[in-house]
Amino acid sequence: MSVATPTAPSDDEHAEGPEHPAVPLAALAALGVVFGDLGTSPLYTLQTVISSTGGHFTPQSALGILSLIIWTLILTVSLKYCIFVMRADNHGEGGILALMSLVGADSLKGRMAVLTTMGLLGAALIYGDGVITPAISVLSALEGVNVITATLKPFVMPLAVVILVALFFVQRFGTSTIGKTFGPIMLIWFAVIALLGVGGIASHPAVFAAIDPEVGLKFLFNNGLTGGLILGGVFLCITGGEALYADMGHIGRGPIRLSWFAIVLPALLINYAGQTALLMGKSSFTGNPFYLLAPRWGIYPLVALSTVAAIIASQAIITGSFSMTRQAMQLGWLPGVNIRQTSDKVYGQIYVPVVNWLMMAATIAITVFFGSSDRLAGAYGTAVSTTMLLTTGLLLAAMRRVWKWPPLVSYSIAGLFLIIDLAFFLANLLKILDGGWLPLTVGVLIFLIMTTWRDGLDAIRAALAKDETTGKRLHAALAGVPRVSGTAVFLTRSTSGLPRAIIEHVHYMGALQEVVVALTVVFEHRPRIPDASRFSVEVFGDGVCRVTIRYGFVEKPDLGACLEVIKDQLDGVDVDNAIFFGTRDSVAPHIGAPHLAAWRLPVFAFIYRNAVKAVDRFNLPASRVIEVSRQIEI
Repeated sequence: MSVATPTAPSDDEHAEGPEHPAVPLAALAALGVVFGDLGTSPLYTLQTVISSTGGHFTPQSALGILSLIIWTLILTVSLKYCIFVMRADNHGEGGILALMSLVGADSLKGRMAVLTTMGLLGAALIYGDGVITPAISVLSALEGVNVITATLKPFVMPLAVVILVALFFVQRFGTSTIGKTFGPIMLIWFAVIALLGVGGIASHPAVFAAIDPEVGLKFLFNNGLTGGLILGGVFLCITGGEALYADMGHIGRGPIRLSWFAIVLPALLINYAGQTALLMGKSSFTGNPFYLLAPRWGIYPLVALSTVAAIIASQAIITGSFSMTRQAMQLGWLPGVNIRQTSDKVYGQIYVPVVNWLMMAATIAITVFFGSSDRLAGAYGTAVSTTMLLTTGLLLAAMRRVWKWPPLVSYSIAGLFLIIDLAFFLANLLKILDGGWLPLTVGVLIFLIMTTWRDGLDAIRAALAKDETTGKRLHAALAGVPRVSGTAVFLTRSTSGLPRAIIEHVHYMGALQEVVVALTVVFEHRPRIPDASRFSVEVFGDGVCRVTIRYGFVEKPDLGACLEVIKDQLDGVDVDNAIFFGTRDSVAPHIGAPHLAAWRLPVFAFIYRNAVKAVDRFNLPASRVIEVSRQIEI
């Protein structure tokens, strides 16, 4: 292996953030990339709330529900995420892992353990809700046909499965072409749902009374446990809030804010108000109020548009899972997996086969098991509400540690968000038995994999450190050893000294190339590394040197290209014909005191054995790579 532990860059270093297209174009792209989940939430949010009330309510309770939705969107998405959380960018990149790195958390030991745990658990839980988003979005869209006829109801779930299988299948081809149409389609979507909402509001303009937050608070406090269940349903209107922050590196802070405040937020508020207007004159209600806003002749076209919007929403969470996997992998929290670049122009467009197929299997199983969006709503939201709570904790750390804000300001702002997040977190806990356990279980399992992987790597690194050698010892070992022409590059995790693999090579081969390079790759806590800071070279003499190449956690490593850039600094190095030496390690329990718990060692050994090795990740020529098997006791 040749990946070292991520290191924090020095304060005087600077890495430029990603370049973004012009703000108007990027704002249009944001509609498709960022707001798919938030934008399709009107398909199921109010329907879920109605189910939690048993379908019975009064005009005042309908206004209370709308007021809760309005102020949830304003306080959580507009204020918390758009204004404060998106300010915490890690050199232009966002997402809970980037935030964790920004505050300097990268260890499960010491004073950073709590912050690191919060970041990892939050990231793991996103996978948990990520397998539910495509299922509930597509099911909700297709169920619109039930408004017209019950004849097609038995075919909704099978058709949803077909659409989901097709969606995951096309991921291998990339979304470059399709992605260009996402923004315009979602612009049409938001225009349509706003027009539908206007029609509903016209019938009952009294819904404007819900703008008063007191209406929502009175309703919540007067309904006890039912109020908690309703709050869990209301939370569904913001389940895509994390995407604003996670996709900031691809789109940019300005375009996301512009799209939200100018298009998405007004359209959502108008549509929710229109749906609520339908409830004002009724004492009971069944069905989906979203589709009942449309005239009967418009149901089928609306179902078609809703399905496309749901697919876009699903695409966003799938792409986000790919990006988060790469970040976690290069930060050393997930094992190496095969990653394919699907666009030679847009770095963020990648395809991760193992994540794609695992998500597909889980999503299809969930779709078949739950069968309908109202049943699935019970499982939706528990993981995201937990992630949002954890994000607030890391945001507080950023306020104090990075921005150096005064305690009164930091704790006042974070306290407000903490109260809101805790309310939603507790409300979603009421859905545990209805399916909320599912995404939490997925998230906890992924968290255990992350922590086991890092602890296992630390144990391997500690074992290998005992075998490192110095330049003087290597010179002594090379005395009298024949040197043959050529360049040998030894990939190593070590960031100091020289790998013992060089001496072992001499011992078994009886000779050594004239030029020897000990090469280490270090992934740092910033997303990108400027070229001026990417390389460091240490020369030991006798044709032996050490090269360290640094990458940001979103960059694609290419060792051959890097060595070509710095070959002038490496006397005699023949990059075009160099032989690369790596290892295929197996692990065994350490005699005496093992570094890993008994149950974790076989888990780590299995993952380590099946992970994509470093030589496969770094774009090395397969014909010039030699791997040596060895056993390491941990």
